[in-house]
Parts: sequence; structure tokens; C-alpha cells
Amino acid sequence: MSSFRTKIKRRLERYLELDADGIRYAVMKTILKVKRITVDILHDVLSKKFKVTHKTVASMVGYIQSKLGILHAQKQSYKTHIVYTLRDEYVDLVRSVLRRSVDAKTPTAT
Repeated sequence: MSSFRTKIKRRLERYLELDADGIRYAVMKTILKVKRITVDILHDVLSKKFKVTHKTVASMVGYIQSKLGILHAQKQSYKTHIVYTLRDEYVDLVRSVLRRSVDAKTPTAT
């Protein structure tokens, strides 16, 4: 794995470690599942399970896009919403980090 991918993986793991209520995990899982999403659509999905504002969702998406660098933002015109897509080269990385995140939170019988 290249050092750049390793850095992104570490950032994503840290981002998910700080997830107290599961919303960050839900955001990443939704983005992974849907592939193309807008802030409005993501807010609609998340507001069914979490008490979250549109501004909070936009902030999380912006952070994922700018700091983690795993999203591509595309805007057709000034009148349309920005469509975010998960970059193809990071699909497997996100999937594996999410899987490990769930495994780490699942209690084991001893």
C-alpha cells in the first residue's frame, strides 16, 4: 500500500474512532452504498435515524472531501447541487476500514 493510501487510511480510522453516536459510520456507510450523493439526500437519510441538521451533514461531507480526500465533488452548473462521489481507488479502503470499525466495536465473548 502506498504511503499516501496509508495516510488516508489512518485519517479515516481516526475519523471513525471519534464517532461517539455512530453518525460518522452511517455517513461513510451511506456514501459507500450509494456511490453518488448530495448533502440534501444524505441529510434525508441520516435524519431518519439521527437528530442532525443540514449544516452538520454539509460540514461532515466537506471534511470528508477536503481532509480525507476520498470524495470527488462535481457541480454541473451554479444552479445545481454538488454531487459527491466516492473515488474508485478508495472504495476497497473505505470498505475494509468500516468492516474493522464494526469488528472493533462488537464485544467478544470471553
